[in-house]
Amino acid sequence: MALTLDDLARTAFDPGAVPRVGVAVSGGSDSMAALHLLARHHAVAAVTVDHGLRPEAAAEAAFVAKACAALGVPHDTLRWAGAGAQGNLMDQARRARLRLIAEWARARGIGHVVLAHTLDDQAETFVMRLAREAGLEGLSGMRPAFEAEGITWHRPFLSVRRAALRDWLGAQGVGWIDDPSNDNPRFERVRARQALAQLAPLGVTPEALGAVIDHLAAADGALARQLAQFGATHLREEAGDLVIEAEAFATLDPELQRRLIRAALTWVSGEDYGPRAAKLARFLEVPKTATLHGCKITCAKGVLRLTREAKAVMALRVPAGGHWDRWRLEGPRTEGAEIAVLGAEGLRQCPDWRAAGLPRASLMASPGVWRGEILLAAPVAGLKNGWKAQIARGTFYSSLFRR
Repeated sequence: MALTLDDLARTAFDPGAVPRVGVAVSGGSDSMAALHLLARHHAVAAVTVDHGLRPEAAAEAAFVAKACAALGVPHDTLRWAGAGAQGNLMDQARRARLRLIAEWARARGIGHVVLAHTLDDQAETFVMRLAREAGLEGLSGMRPAFEAEGITWHRPFLSVRRAALRDWLGAQGVGWIDDPSNDNPRFERVRARQALAQLAPLGVTPEALGAVIDHLAAADGALARQLAQFGATHLREEAGDLVIEAEAFATLDPELQRRLIRAALTWVSGEDYGPRAAKLARFLEVPKTATLHGCKITCAKGVLRLTREAKAVMALRVPAGGHWDRWRLEGPRTEGAEIAVLGAEGLRQCPDWRAAGLPRASLMASPGVWRGEILLAAPVAGLKNGWKAQIARGTFYSSLFRR
């Protein structure tokens, strides 16, 4: 018997595991349905991110705030200051949204947040990844749950068509806002949606693609478990680095080698995506010391070591007490302090850095707490001064099963 929408909302979280859950609400039909359904069964707090990309965004956030007030649900609006960013603006906005919501959730002691992706989103994503010639990892679809930024994210309505959510909203007398950009063919997702409409007469529907994705995800999970078993014996994490036994790596099937290095580079770099296939293939022909995907790979003393490349984060500076690159730093409140890469200059200010037992390149790419040119702390390099640092994206093991 198929689960109802109320069933999906009620069973979205382990019983008793979460005192309050977060839900990201844009004002569109999917997220408005998620808000109302979750509020029936859980203590909920809602958040809206105003990316500043459209003039209507502020009014949409106000619409969500009013709906939340009627439900008795706490609501916050977050604003992204990166609307003038260069490059793939939509991708940057998506990443900023995840980061901002995670910061919001952690500040409120919320460990679980719902994203209102539907089966339509799943099918559109599959088509877009198909166009990019994605492999098994990419075509396995979005996962119902994953960990990132210290938060567990849930997609309880991933098996549900958008039309079903809209029908439910209509029956409840709940309105929503239609984003005009959802019909703009300038965006890849809109073109994928239009292509799916053309394919429907052939039986290529979101439901059919959902079944295909389930099959691919099962195969992807089997390979991920193989890599996890390999990693339990032949791989270790070391202060944000990954160290792989070279001899054992050489015995892996080439596809498992590719998947392992791709996953390793993605985790070490902190990026959402792996390196380009051609560059990865060139490295794997004869593994050697190289820089790839913002990481440095060294092959020496019987191991492959993957570390963050200091050059890749040289320009990154954030106020002290927050996230920097892959790291979360906590320490005493210090006026005017910033987190930036330790670098060669910072390492010179750490007299006992060798006691950390890490390569120089690894330490140079680690975070330092600075006030101007003065280094206040470098917890990875042994200069703690009340500060501690930890990787914010979870373990490498968990990343093998994450989307």
